[in-house]
Amino acid sequence: MNEPMHRFNYTKLTKSQIEQKLKATGSGPACASEFSDVFAGKSLKIVTDDGPVLDYTFKNKNRLTLSENNGAKVEAGYGALKLKQMGFFSHMIPGTQKGYNVFADLETNLVTVFEVWLCSGRKEKTLGNKEIVVDDREVQRQIYFGYVETAGQKPPEIRHHLTNRIEGKGLYWKQDTGIETLEFYASVVSSNFVELTRHTDKLSYCSPSDYVLVNDNMFIYDRTECEFSGIFTLFVADLFAETQAGVRLGFNEKDELEYYMFRGTGKVVGQLAYLEPFDDHGKEPMVVQAASDPQSPGKGQRLVYRPVRDFQYMTDEEVHQAALKSTRAFGGGIDAIQPMAGNNMPFTDMLVGREFTLRYDNGGPVRHYKITENYKLKYQEDGESTWHEEAYRAYEADDNLVWFSHLLTDSKPRASVQIALDLLNGLTTCIHSQMGTEYFGNETSYYAIFGVAEMEGLEANRYVRHELTDELVGHAFSWSYSDNMTSMHLYTTPHSMSWTIFTENQTMGAQWGSPCIYVKVRDGVYIFVQNEEACNGAQMCVMINTKITHDCGFGFSGGAGGVNLSLTGAIGRHIGQFHVKEYFGLTPQKKGA
Repeated sequence: MNEPMHRFNYTKLTKSQIEQKLKATGSGPACASEFSDVFAGKSLKIVTDDGPVLDYTFKNKNRLTLSENNGAKVEAGYGALKLKQMGFFSHMIPGTQKGYNVFADLETNLVTVFEVWLCSGRKEKTLGNKEIVVDDREVQRQIYFGYVETAGQKPPEIRHHLTNRIEGKGLYWKQDTGIETLEFYASVVSSNFVELTRHTDKLSYCSPSDYVLVNDNMFIYDRTECEFSGIFTLFVADLFAETQAGVRLGFNEKDELEYYMFRGTGKVVGQLAYLEPFDDHGKEPMVVQAASDPQSPGKGQRLVYRPVRDFQYMTDEEVHQAALKSTRAFGGGIDAIQPMAGNNMPFTDMLVGREFTLRYDNGGPVRHYKITENYKLKYQEDGESTWHEEAYRAYEADDNLVWFSHLLTDSKPRASVQIALDLLNGLTTCIHSQMGTEYFGNETSYYAIFGVAEMEGLEANRYVRHELTDELVGHAFSWSYSDNMTSMHLYTTPHSMSWTIFTENQTMGAQWGSPCIYVKVRDGVYIFVQNEEACNGAQMCVMINTKITHDCGFGFSGGAGGVNLSLTGAIGRHIGQFHVKEYFGLTPQKKGA
């Protein structure tokens, strides 16, 4: 069964509540490991490009004073960790909602500074051009690149910089706190993460992220869990040793303040291909589409996908009334344009002239079919005396494997079925799709049922069935629905996936995720189903044939304009794999398998 996702009802903490809780940060962060004294007794003047000048004096390994831009000195608690030549320290500024996280390369004197703050009062435009006010609890960040000023030396000419060198990499991390995560750096502006110990659902989530290159083996990463708790995670990682040192700041699901530093060890679990031009190194930030003024983004502005904020809420009854006015299948005509089906597979007439019964297990439906012409069928539920006539479309998704769909006549809520019918062994799987979830009437929901076909020339199998599978977990495919629309699907966990939209030069951009299911039909042939929960509510249900790297299938959606059963199909490319099954209690696959 698909599990709910993105359904986090966090408290909208007020500014005064946040200020009160932030008082605890004045003494500095906590840490399960021993803090480093790498900065104790030293003074640093950090000069940043287009940012502040920070004068630090470190009294010992947990107290410092700071002067910003030659202003008055303030004292704060801090913590520091060292990872090879990188010294990292973190502190908040007492009496404010902001702080600094500083990564200093002690060999090159290059510095990257992350200023962080809460209670931003920020107004943003969503991708749907709707103005919203960002929650005060969401941690904001601004990145500054600079250097440590050294007497008698010229400022270095180079800087740390944003990078796409980490794009496509996946890592498993275990902190000294015991917390374990999987992180997939699938986009240059977003990342995908699975909380293996914090959450029990084992779903992956997407958050806006930044990637900074320190050198060939070290990078800095951050993510802000926008549209969730708003919490911020930041660390420097050494891929040679697969180690990290970082900080976590923000409010968790219990509204408790987390402010702690951590060390961690990890493991690279795979690498996806990144497809942008070889001379594109990702040094420039991606255009901030969500900014109120994209040409002049404000401080801390970033690309944030907030799809549910654009979603129109409808009740079940409102959707049903819209469906009474308009329920369409396949665009309403044989030649109707289907935007997601530009690269679809051809239809088949293999069912024309056949009569058969599909009988599903455990008290599931029994449906009798008569198909006398292409694109139209008649069906009857067991026990009914009336035959229903509906439009249908069918593909031959593999040799003698038919994949077809139709609406269920006058259903309330409106429903459709997507059916795999194997003409070699008589097995069938039905994906029952309908409008409505417990959250929105205009979101889709679905479930899979398994059974057999009774048809002349076929002997119904008593025991064997299609079944749910984890064989696709960790794999990534690009899917081109037309020459103008390509998305990457990353099958992150046994119950979830993400999609990432390519930009014009093939860089991976905006990303979101959803729960899903996978059904194995044959070796190399799978049904994949997901609906864009807390997004647009639409469902995609396709059959993936990895032998030809092509899919074909159906979309199902509804809203104010009615309910629509549509077509979808894409040409694919397998672009890599993460070896992650062992982290979900599954049998780990061999490298390259």
